[in-house]
Amino acid sequence: MATYSADDIQILEGLEPVRKRPGMYIGSTSSTGLHHLLWEILDNSVDEALNGHCDAIEIFLEKDHGVTINDNGRGIPVDTFRKTKRSAMEILFTTLHSGGKFSQDNYKVSGGLHGVGMAVVCALSESLIASSRRDGFEWTQTYACGVPTSKLKKGKAVRNYGTTIYFKPDKKIFPKVEFNSKLILEQAESKAFLNKGLKIVVHDNGKKHVFQYPEGIKDYIRKIVGNLPAITEEPFYVEKDDTNLRVETAFLWTSNTESNILSYANAIKTVDGGTHENGFRNGITKAFRAYIDRRNLLPKGVTGITGDDVKEGLVAIINVYIQGDVEFQGQTKGRLNSNITSQVETLVKDSLENQLHHNQTLGDLIANRIILSTQARIASRQAREAVQRKTLVSHRLNLPGKLSDCSTTDKDQAELFICEGDSAGGSSKQARDRKTQAILPIRGKIINVETATMVKALANNEIQNIVSAIGTGIHPKFDYSKLRYGKIIIMTDADVDGAHICTLLLTFFYRYMPELIQKGHLFIAQPPLFRIDAGKKLFYALDDDEKDAIVQKLNGSPYEVGRFKGLGEMPPADLKETTMNKKTRSMIRVEIKDQELTHKVFEELMGKDAEHRFKFIKEKAIFVKNLDI
Repeated sequence: MATYSADDIQILEGLEPVRKRPGMYIGSTSSTGLHHLLWEILDNSVDEALNGHCDAIEIFLEKDHGVTINDNGRGIPVDTFRKTKRSAMEILFTTLHSGGKFSQDNYKVSGGLHGVGMAVVCALSESLIASSRRDGFEWTQTYACGVPTSKLKKGKAVRNYGTTIYFKPDKKIFPKVEFNSKLILEQAESKAFLNKGLKIVVHDNGKKHVFQYPEGIKDYIRKIVGNLPAITEEPFYVEKDDTNLRVETAFLWTSNTESNILSYANAIKTVDGGTHENGFRNGITKAFRAYIDRRNLLPKGVTGITGDDVKEGLVAIINVYIQGDVEFQGQTKGRLNSNITSQVETLVKDSLENQLHHNQTLGDLIANRIILSTQARIASRQAREAVQRKTLVSHRLNLPGKLSDCSTTDKDQAELFICEGDSAGGSSKQARDRKTQAILPIRGKIINVETATMVKALANNEIQNIVSAIGTGIHPKFDYSKLRYGKIIIMTDADVDGAHICTLLLTFFYRYMPELIQKGHLFIAQPPLFRIDAGKKLFYALDDDEKDAIVQKLNGSPYEVGRFKGLGEMPPADLKETTMNKKTRSMIRVEIKDQELTHKVFEELMGKDAEHRFKFIKEKAIFVKNLDI
């Protein structure tokens, strides 16, 4: 038996825990985690603005992949910390759970309350330079990997106040240290939208981008809606500032069926929603229920206005500022947990109901739009129920006729391959593991659900077969407990048509079964395009670049290259080895990292308005090489 004693216990001191387990503090070391470092520093400057001490922030994207953030706030304290001989600045950058935001004396409102942000950025940066302008001088100190590399230096005399922080992420921590300028511009713009009048300037590769919005989130709504036909020219606006809670929201309805609700807490984007978003949804639903009931607008036979009916076509921003303790879920602050649901609900309900009754023409217009949504939901109920299937083995006779099911009833072991055509289906059936892998061939390209109505989409035979095989039903009646396969794998040819079919399927899953993507069940198979035979050695390549790399490594040895015309033409042995064998295959897990951006991409590239696609093609055409047509 292996020994386990006190000698095996490790104590990680200072910022060692951050460098040892960075994912615990920034979520991951991927691009998301890398940008989280920037957000931490930016949020500190925004906190100064929230509390009335700053009105200008500058972000410089440096050529060495570092970032400089400058503000005209109060500056970081530099006096000696009371319990040590070190300066307050050094404590903030080298000690976890240190900061001035645990008390309301310095920050009434703040997005960073855990006291780890600046220290985490310092720990994960190969170089960090902090400068503070206050008390008549500029004070500077340098750090590397969480450790001071100089003492606090008193510099030139200055009259202004503020903070400048430069940091360069550590290449030993992050596989890629290149920042995404587009992502940073979007973040800077949203911060400016959320703080009326705050000026944020981004300097990127010689270009200067200025963001400043006098009407705040009302300007934000106008930007999101763009040229979409809206029921109202101006958004509804609700604002109230109490002692401990300030609520600000703007919203309107478009003719689209999709909703887009963005929520923020203390200027931090809460991508997973939370109590403020729940209160907002409840408030608008109850307001319209009361308005429709009082105006007697509901037709006979139509009952039960739901929250989903009300939010159809809704574009909304809900932003709250909470004084005191703010409860976020996790360091990355994806969800707000503070108990404010009832406060937000009451405010939104009373204010919206009052505005509707004072403008009944507008109120009736939106109410009729909601009633139409309710009628459409009721009308499509039978169509949805028709494609829902039981998951038990005893009901497999109701499954699609073309489905070659697997024998296992263990969802975690079962896989469903959706492939194009009977020919590919035939090869896949021969290559599969009959115990755990099911094959569902579909005929060509399914209907584009982004442009089709729900009733028309659900009338499509191929979509009915997919939904029947998966067993969960579709949104909003999706039942996760009835999922029959732990992995649903889109397997199409490695050509333009295959990519188009894959895109149509992704659009369907995103719009009708988003939970499958959110819970990590959807994958894209990666069948090879080439087979390279070099004597007794056999290689497969996904594309031309990979093929050329393999050929180069052969160093002149004789070889033969074969190109697969499609899955149907691929020998079952090759298909099994490259695409279906769990030990040797390569797959891409489908994920949604940015809900707002994903929604926008599907809407623009798969929607009815061809202008967006035309613009996209014009911008990207110069990057296309070896187009397979």
